[in-house]
Amino acid sequence: MIAIVDYNMGNLASVKNAFDLLGERVIVESDPDKLHTYDKVILPGVGAFGDAMEHLRQRGMDEAVREYTHSGKYLLGICLGMQLLFDSSEEFGLTQGLGLIEGRVIAFNKSEFNTPLKVPHMGWNRMMTKKHPLFKGLDEAHYLYFVHSYHAVCTHESDSIGESIYGYRFTSAIAHDNVMGIQPHPEKSHKNGLNILKNFINL
Repeated sequence: MIAIVDYNMGNLASVKNAFDLLGERVIVESDPDKLHTYDKVILPGVGAFGDAMEHLRQRGMDEAVREYTHSGKYLLGICLGMQLLFDSSEEFGLTQGLGLIEGRVIAFNKSEFNTPLKVPHMGWNRMMTKKHPLFKGLDEAHYLYFVHSYHAVCTHESDSIGESIYGYRFTSAIAHDNVMGIQPHPEKSHKNGLNILKNFINL
């Protein structure tokens, strides 16, 4: 059974609909005491990093997510949910994250280019991936749908399993043992996104 963490900061319906298309039953879970009962967990997210961490703390989901990952079971962060896995973010001031992946979340550097980058980075873009079960059956470079103004920087290069280019290369997928994340929205990325979710189901 797969849980989608409900902390009032994610497009839960569209994520759930994507799993429905794959024939996989998922539960939108708001009770932190029940999270440990699931086989896999999805941490979605839309909005600001600081607000998301505050919502997680208020619901007791921050500790529940940490404890879940210590069990060795698989967790997948999506978009802001991926960013929350890191130590900190500079969005609207420094905010501490879940600390499950070493690194930080920073703003796109818009000043080093003749034509300034438009932020947010929004639309279809390629993700170049390393060999990982999450990308089984996908080309090494495949298009996915992005919407974000900040991006992750991994302390350890080995934790970065996917990169995209928007002005410069940035990490767009991560994995460390049982903790994984992707910056693009798989639920908005048609076949490629559904393939990623299917691979997560099959882990």
